[in-house]
Amino acid sequence: MTLRNILLVFLFSLVLGGCSDYQRLLKSHDYDKWYPAALAYYEKEDYVRASSLFSELINIYRGSDRLEDVNYKYANCLFFMGDYHMAAHYYAEFVRNFPASEHAEECQYLIGYSYYNLSAKPRLDQAETNKAIQEFQLFINLYPNSGRVDEVTHLMDEMRDKLVYKSYLNAKLYYNLGDYQGNNYKSAVIASENSLREFPDTKYREELSFLILESKYIQAQKSVIEKQEERARDAVDEYYNFSNEYPESKYKDKADRILNSAQSMIHSEVNEDN
Repeated sequence: MTLRNILLVFLFSLVLGGCSDYQRLLKSHDYDKWYPAALAYYEKEDYVRASSLFSELINIYRGSDRLEDVNYKYANCLFFMGDYHMAAHYYAEFVRNFPASEHAEECQYLIGYSYYNLSAKPRLDQAETNKAIQEFQLFINLYPNSGRVDEVTHLMDEMRDKLVYKSYLNAKLYYNLGDYQGNNYKSAVIASENSLREFPDTKYREELSFLILESKYIQAQKSVIEKQEERARDAVDEYYNFSNEYPESKYKDKADRILNSAQSMIHSEVNEDN
């Protein structure tokens, strides 16, 4: 037998031995041994076995001094295994049951961070994103002097930008739908304005602002004669709002063409009236 095969057999026997030790421990119901074994697995980062033991010990140690530590480490096991929904639940349980614990601040932070890890891509449902923002804000309210405040603020900004980007994608979808089953350009304007109202400092502000301008201009273009001048003037006003805020915008050439075309519509209406 080669040295490599000998090592493989040795490692395999260790794994089997470890499994059999663990199974014997579970079957023994010797709870005095479960806690030190759970701690040992936890220290080895064997979170699957540790969590299995800790979950049983929660009921066994209810009312004892060890319950706080068991709850804390069980929640950590879930987090490290990537079960963020359950981790958030047990961190919240920990904060509620042990508010004076030295781990309470960390657990409050990890509630938000668990939802942060669950936050979906911008095109998908953002329930977890909103939950992350909510829990991070609660963390700041509870621990305004924490060393984690700057990090939490940064993560909240990241989550807010994701919400704004989703709203931008929604507004862009309305824009792309155009006249399909109604005036979707108006919906694009409303969606963009709502985003800017809720998140005025977003990094997508320029894109949303130009989308409003472009949508208003296309509405004017497609309007009946009676409404065209009014909507063209609205587009011109929007142009000046946009150009004042972004004089060097990457959309400047497009915006200038919109202005010229909208002004032509107004002059055309004025000439017809004369």
